Parts: sequence; structure tokens; C-alpha cells
Amino acid sequence: MVLTHTTNHTYSHPFPTVTLAFFLRYCSPQLNPFASHVLSTDTISSHLDPDTGRLHTTRIHLKKSRLPPAVMKLLPSTLTGGTSDKASYILETSVVDMREGWMATESRNLNFVGVLSVVERQMAMMMSADTTDVETKVVFRSRLGERIRDRLGQAQAQAEAAVEGRGGFFARLGARGIQRSIETLASTKTQDQLGKSREGMRIILERLRQTGIMGVLELRKRASQREAAL
Repeated sequence: MVLTHTTNHTYSHPFPTVTLAFFLRYCSPQLNPFASHVLSTDTISSHLDPDTGRLHTTRIHLKKSRLPPAVMKLLPSTLTGGTSDKASYILETSVVDMREGWMATESRNLNFVGVLSVVERQMAMMMSADTTDVETKVVFRSRLGERIRDRLGQAQAQAEAAVEGRGGFFARLGARGIQRSIETLASTKTQDQLGKSREGMRIILERLRQTGIMGVLELRKRASQREAAL
């Protein structure tokens, strides 16, 4: 089962500024207070294609687990380790074309993919000299039921369900019910997170407008120095 959520938002800022804010959004909680859940960000690769002039970047983010507590409660401890206090690695790829005025990004979780896969794709387009449209599409897919069937086989799964019918975990919900519950709960959590993400972008964009790139980079430098001194 697959669940898709799509949103559209218009920033009243030039396209180059929006792309810069995208790359700065996780650099420091001092710059973006909505990024406190991001523990670290590392650039794996970044290169400019000499033929197209497009910037290709791959980064990895380490975040506090975004798997909702309600989802964790649905799962047996054999899958979760008995705790929801975990961190997740997020792989982010992006392509920026400054000449044509667009940026395409994709982010996907590298943890818990056997339980829930979340893929977020964004397309930012320059609409005018001062406005940028961003479409965000998030695709949720739970493979938990598929794993159960693959491991046990259909006949054995039915037998297990009959045994568990007196109150077992999978019998109460069923594979498809578990998938739907996980995807729906994750979708609700992500809708809230997308609102916070837009608010974080708004804060960075306003700081870029007020202080310019040098002011923002100076704030980032001071924040890094404070963190290093701790």
C-alpha cells in the first residue's frame, strides 16, 4: 500500500535566495530553530556539470527519529528494539539549474525501511524575479505486511493468524491494517513537520533579506564556535 501527500507553497523571494536557504536550513538551530532535531549534516559529494551548468549535491543528515510514537506502539519490540529513542539517517540528493531556474530534490530515510519508507521530493521553480513556487510530494510505503508474507508464506501466515486470533498482535490488525495504520500515522506526523519546515525556511529567508549572506554566514560561524567550545 502506498500513501501520497502533496503540497504547494509560494515564497516571495527570488529563486537563488530560496535555493540558498534550502542548503542552509540545517546548518544551525541558531539560524533555524525548527532544525533542533537535526544532529548533523555531511556533504558526500557536490559537483558542477560542465555541460549543463547544473549543481549536483548529495548530503546525509542524522536526525532524531521521526517515526511517530503511535507507530512505534503498533510494532512488536522485535522490530523496534523496545524503544523509540533512535536516530535516523536521511539521504538527500539535489540538482540545481540556475540558468533555467529550477531545483529538484529527493530525501529518503535509510533506517526503518523494512517498516516504513518515506520519500520526499521537491520541485522549486522560479516564477518571477521575486517569487518561487515549491511543490512537495511525500510518498509513504509500509512493507511490514509484505515481509510477513515473504517470511512465513501465505499458508503459514494464515495458520499463525488463527493461533494469534485469541489476542495476538498481527491477528488484531492484520498485515494490511498494520500497513494502513503506519502510513496514515506517519502522514499525519509529516504534514505537521512540513509546516515547521516551511516556517524554518521563512525564518532563514527573512534573515537573508535583512542581513544578507555575509550576516547569515557570520551567525553560522559564531554558532559553530559556541558548539565547539562546549
